[in-house]
Amino acid sequence: MRLTSLKSRLFVSFVTIVLTLGVSIFLLGYYVISIDIVGRAKKQVLTNLKGAHTAYLAEITRIGYALKIGDPGGDIETLRQKMDLDYLFRVTAEEAVVLPNQIVHEVLEKDDGVGATRLIAKDELVRMNPAIRARTNITILDTPMARPTTMKVLDTGMAKEYAIPIRDTAGRITGVLYGGRIINQDYALVDRIKSIVFGQEIYNSKPVGTVTIFQDDVRISTNVLTQEGHRAIGTRISEQVYQCVVEEGRTCQDRAFVVTDWCHTAYEPIRDIKGKIIGILYVGVLERPFGDMARQILLVFVLVLILAAALGAALSFILAGTISRPLTHMLEATRRISTGDLGHIITAEASIAELHDLARAFNEMSARLEEREMNLQVSKQKLEESNKSYLELIGFVAHELKGLLASAIMNAYAIRDGFLGMINFKQKKAIDSITRNLDYLTATVKKFLNLSRIERGNLEINRTKVRLKEDILDPSIETFSKIFQDKHMKIHNTVEADFPVQVDADLMMIVANNLINNAAKYGFENGQIRLSSTLRGGRVRVEVYNDGRPILEEAQKKLFRKFSRLDVPEKKTVKGSGLGLYITKQIVEAHGGRIWVEPAEKGNSFIFEFERGM
Repeated sequence: MRLTSLKSRLFVSFVTIVLTLGVSIFLLGYYVISIDIVGRAKKQVLTNLKGAHTAYLAEITRIGYALKIGDPGGDIETLRQKMDLDYLFRVTAEEAVVLPNQIVHEVLEKDDGVGATRLIAKDELVRMNPAIRARTNITILDTPMARPTTMKVLDTGMAKEYAIPIRDTAGRITGVLYGGRIINQDYALVDRIKSIVFGQEIYNSKPVGTVTIFQDDVRISTNVLTQEGHRAIGTRISEQVYQCVVEEGRTCQDRAFVVTDWCHTAYEPIRDIKGKIIGILYVGVLERPFGDMARQILLVFVLVLILAAALGAALSFILAGTISRPLTHMLEATRRISTGDLGHIITAEASIAELHDLARAFNEMSARLEEREMNLQVSKQKLEESNKSYLELIGFVAHELKGLLASAIMNAYAIRDGFLGMINFKQKKAIDSITRNLDYLTATVKKFLNLSRIERGNLEINRTKVRLKEDILDPSIETFSKIFQDKHMKIHNTVEADFPVQVDADLMMIVANNLINNAAKYGFENGQIRLSSTLRGGRVRVEVYNDGRPILEEAQKKLFRKFSRLDVPEKKTVKGSGLGLYITKQIVEAHGGRIWVEPAEKGNSFIFEFERGM
């Protein structure tokens, strides 16, 4: 490994920190600026869409104003030309009823003027001026990402229309006057809306905003230009936007590549007088101005970061030299202390207050290290003696109790089973309680003996070849058979017969007894206990499952700790020392394995695995 001086390391570290902070600040700034610019663009395009919507409705309202101030009884053609309408009709009330015009019907129902957007059918267009029919006859162009269609030519039209009632002297409606302007290829309309919403703003010779009106999904009026410079009439909207706006009736925002440039776009449905969606109003804002603005801000930001980094590097060089000199002396003193010269001191000659104080503190530390080392040696010796006494006490008490309990258990069982004479029912019940407590105390003593062996490091593994089912699991099941019978539990042992493993038979029996005993004690009455095993890559996995309350995740961490018991309702009536699973874990790990619990829907599986050793 190449060695470098402290001064160089400090300088490189400081510069690295400066550069790291600079890059982090740059990335953060880039993210914030980008989010801000994109957010502003999205807000602006929505505002523009609202403005376009207002301007579009104003066009319909202006038609209504013209109709209301005109002479409904005058010459229709003269009125149409004065009002600059594409069509104008006057019908009687009886004719209005049978007309396929919902706006006219709405006038009769509301007894007032009504305006809206309307689709004009082919047969109605035939009765209009041929120039109008020519405008509505739009060839549908193949457009990428548009929904499939078999239509080749648009033969219907969309119009902004207004209708007013014609009344007699008594105020009764005698007819309806209605007229409108065809939107199809009405470029003056979209250009006027664009002028109102975006003004005449140009960016790099391109208009900042564009407006389009769709009939269903076909562009019928737009100031979006193709690459050849023609208006993109007959092109269609994407299927994704169509689903959002027409099928779902929502306002839709998107970032889209429009002919030659990326734009932030917004779409909203155009509805007829009955609320049916018949078209789409679109506005698009050129993305490039926002991107250029972000780049300019980022450029200034980067320049500031570069200047700050350069200044930081210069200061880092000076600071590295100031710090390295006194630290070099301190390093030498540290080496001497590491060799055992605990009383060595250094001269506190640093010009920086903190380093001067550090030198003084170092000298104080050096003066006290020897004293503390002596104290630690004394404390260590006392702790070792205390621990030795603790382990000896556990082993002695457990061993003494084991002999006494064996005699007490033998006599208690002899009395209970009538070998020393008949006893009455109450006496037998009392003796049963005594034997149960003695059995529990015997199991506890055994656990403390095992704990003593583990704590002293005497847990030696003497591996022998045994059969897992016949020599380990079946005897353990037989040991606790009475508990299974009393709780009416069903035992399913699916471990393969004559399955050999290389383990310490006595210790593995302790593991089996602890797990099966726990399954019996904490399992539900009338429940099941299932034992199974698998062999994977030379490792044996044994699973002991019982129906019971699933163990929560936060409680699983306590399971295998010494003297730890879970606070669950079942354990309030079940005795335990909190050592069984701890000892089990130590034995399994001594076999090079591991143990864990997996809660199920109606119970828990305790799983342990170890090297088969065959």
